[in-house]
Amino acid sequence: MRRRRLRSAGAALAAALLAGCAAAVGPGARPPGDGAQAQAQAAGPSRHLPPVVDHVRTRDRVVFLTYDDGAERHPHVTGLVRARRLPVTLFLTDTVAGPAYADLAGLRSVGASLQNHTLDHRTLRGLPYAGQRAEICGQQRKLRSRFGVRPRLLRPPHGRYDTTTLRAAADCGITAVVLWRVQVTGEGGFRYTRGEHRLHPGDIVSVTDPTRTEELLRRIEERGLTVGRLENYL
Repeated sequence: MRRRRLRSAGAALAAALLAGCAAAVGPGARPPGDGAQAQAQAAGPSRHLPPVVDHVRTRDRVVFLTYDDGAERHPHVTGLVRARRLPVTLFLTDTVAGPAYADLAGLRSVGASLQNHTLDHRTLRGLPYAGQRAEICGQQRKLRSRFGVRPRLLRPPHGRYDTTTLRAAADCGITAVVLWRVQVTGEGGFRYTRGEHRLHPGDIVSVTDPTRTEELLRRIEERGLTVGRLENYL
């Protein structure tokens, strides 16, 4: 009899404890970890910020040639791209490249990739989110309507960006923000962002003086490298 009373008391206590727990948690409540998950979901797509890259980690002996507008205006460069079917990447600003969109379509047909360099070439860093989004998403729409492509890569004008840039880029469908390890200019020649003055596999090269493309190709060949398609690695 005493054992039965103890078992009954134990069952009643367990029921009370369960009832108390249910009252404390309340209907529809979530386990502890779900609060942070809900906050992340509320933050929207920007929580996955695109990486900022100036090179690609690869064992392949490739480098990547990129141009910010203007390359299509140099017949010698366009001839090289067509003759060698070079997989160059062109970062385009609508107000700069817009008049040459017909030529760019021809370059795209022989291997050039068309990517985002904003609508008006404004420095993005420091602009409010709405302004940065308008610059990036606006050019996404332009390139999609002109060429049927939706770029995944962004080069911010002058290489200047901030966290707001990354948020806006993510919300516009950009998956990587692309800078450079080597810059080819008309005045200073070849500028390297790290100590060694030579090309390395995976380097992203920004060609600001397209007339030096042939010289650059010679250097690439001397190093036993080839030109790779950047979009295949990012």
